[in-house]
Amino acid sequence: MNITGYTLLEIIKLVKKRQITIPEVTSFFYNRIKKFNQRLNAFITVLDYQQIKPGIPIAVKDNFCTKGIKTTAASKVLADFISPYESTVTDKLIKNGLTIIGKTNMDAWAHGSSTETSDFGPTKNPWNIDYSPGGSSGGSVAAVSAYLVPAAIGSETAGSIRQPASWSGVIGLKPTYGRVSRYGLIAMGSSLDCPGPLTISVADAAFLLKVIAGKDNYDATTSFQEVPDYLKKLEKNQKFVIGITDEYFEGVLPEIKNKIFTCLNIFRKLGHKIKKIKLISPKYAISVYTIIQRAEVSSNLARYDGIRFGNPREFLGSEAKKRIMLGTYTLSHGYYESFYKKAQQFRTLIIEDYIKAFKEVDFIISPTTPTTAFKLGEFEKYPFFGELMDMLNEPASVAGLPAINLPAGLDKNNLPIGMQIVGPYFYEDRILNLANQFEKETDYFGVIKKGILRYQ
Repeated sequence: MNITGYTLLEIIKLVKKRQITIPEVTSFFYNRIKKFNQRLNAFITVLDYQQIKPGIPIAVKDNFCTKGIKTTAASKVLADFISPYESTVTDKLIKNGLTIIGKTNMDAWAHGSSTETSDFGPTKNPWNIDYSPGGSSGGSVAAVSAYLVPAAIGSETAGSIRQPASWSGVIGLKPTYGRVSRYGLIAMGSSLDCPGPLTISVADAAFLLKVIAGKDNYDATTSFQEVPDYLKKLEKNQKFVIGITDEYFEGVLPEIKNKIFTCLNIFRKLGHKIKKIKLISPKYAISVYTIIQRAEVSSNLARYDGIRFGNPREFLGSEAKKRIMLGTYTLSHGYYESFYKKAQQFRTLIIEDYIKAFKEVDFIISPTTPTTAFKLGEFEKYPFFGELMDMLNEPASVAGLPAINLPAGLDKNNLPIGMQIVGPYFYEDRILNLANQFEKETDYFGVIKKGILRYQ
C-alpha cells in the first residue's frame, strides 16, 4: 500500500483497522530513507532493518539520549557514544507505540541555524539541495519535509524548531519551557531548551505533544500543570483576538510580509479579531539570548573533558570553541554584572512585556523568519548568523513561551515561507486550535503536499 503523504495519525488508524501492518509501514519508510537520505543527509544514524523495534517509525534529533543507539549531538566528541539510558521524550514515544528508525543530523551541539556546523556534513533543504534547511533541527525537518518519516522530534533553544520548519515547509511546535522534560536531552542552554514535534498536520503535533508532555521526576524544571487532551481541544473552533506588531515586520522581506498579511485576512474571514499592539523590538532579544546562551554553553560543555564522555576537547568544532570563550568571558569576575546580570534583567523586561500584551490579545502572529532559506555556505558571512535568522523567534524563547510555525506559501524562488503564532504560557491547546483552523481553511496553500511530491 502506498501511504505517501499520510499523516502519523492516519497511519496509526490504518494499522488499527488492519489495513496495513507495522512491518509494512516500517519497510515503506526504511526504503524511502535508503532512497533519498544520501541526497539530503538528514540522518546521522539509520538503524539496520533488523534493529528497528515494532512500532510506527519516527525520527529523533541526535541530541536525545537513546539506549543502544548512538547519540552524537553531531559532534566528533561523541562520535561513538552510546547512552546507557533512554531520554524521557524517547521513552514516552516508545511506550506509546512509536519506534525510532534513526537519529537526525543537526548543528553540532545544536550551535547554529543552518545544520552546517555538523561534524557529519550539512543537511540539504529538500526544496532545493543548494540551500540550507535551517537549524539546528535541520535533519528532523528535512526528514519530515521529504516524507522520509511521518513525523520527527526536534529541540529548540532560540528557534531551532520553528526556523527550520519555516525554511523547509513543515509544522514545528515549540512548547512552553517546562512543558516537556529535558531529561536525556544533551543540554545546550538549560534555561531555554525545549523539545517539540515536527509534523505535516496540526493533529499530529497535538498527538505527539500529548505523548511527550508532563511532569518528570528526573527534571525539576517540568511543570506540575495538567496536560490537556490536545487532540480533543481541536474539535471546537474558538474565536480569538490576534495581535500584530510593527516591530516584528521590520527588516522582513516584502514577499514574506505580503504572505503574512494574506494569512491575517484569512483569520479575519474565519471570525477572529486582529488588533495592533506594541512590543519591545525583537532585536534586543538577540543580545539577551547571545549572552545567556553562551554562558550556559560554557557551563554545559565543561563536562566534555575526554574523561567521562567520548573524545577530548580537541575534537570540538570552531563554533563550540567560540561559544565557550564568549560564555566564559561573560561569566568571569568583573564582567558578570556588566553582561550576564544585565541580560537576565532585560530578559525579565521581555517577559513582562509579553504578559502585558497578552492582557489585550490571545496570540501574536508574525513571520517566523525575516528571510526564506539561505544558500549553503552563506552563514560564514555572518558572525552571528543564527541570532539574525532566529531574531523573530528569540523573544518567545527567552520568555519561555509556546509558539508554532505554519507554512504560509512559497517565495519567488519556490522556497517555503513560515508564519508563527506565539501564545501565553501553557496555551498550546489554543495555539493548536487556531493552527488547525488555518490548516482546514488553507491546507497551507499546498506547501506540505508539494514538498512531499518532490520525493517520489
